[in-house]
Amino acid sequence: MRLVLQRVLAARVEVAGDVVGEIDRPGLLVLIGVTHDDTVADAARLAEKAWTLRILADEQSCAQLGAPLLVVSQFTLYADTRKGRRPSWSAAAPRPVSEPLVQAFVDALRTLGAEVATGVFGADMAVSLTNDGPVTLILDS
Repeated sequence: MRLVLQRVLAARVEVAGDVVGEIDRPGLLVLIGVTHDDTVADAARLAEKAWTLRILADEQSCAQLGAPLLVVSQFTLYADTRKGRRPSWSAAAPRPVSEPLVQAFVDALRTLGAEVATGVFGADMAVSLTNDGPVTLILDS
């Protein structure tokens, strides 16, 4: 499982012109990709890490501040671009594997007490954000 965490002042995701997920105050935009051998335990561990990572203002975490997270699935995080000009997506898990694990990640965040907004799995989404810092980190399982 791979996460790209971006510290944001605000972020939102639209599908077909409709806002489906939004955070309107400082928090994290979380792009999440799933590979073939990821597990529910990986999802729970990374959710706890994202929730408690002290990367917001004054070295505080979402957990400390009650800051929201916007979670957007993104299989392209597992693109292999080493050969040729066309990325390979073979490292990305197929939908029957990845969709439940993305949901497990969201559920784990909510169990921890997080306010979570999401995109729509598999949809063509327009994601907009206002970076804060900018601070961007990559977490792998």
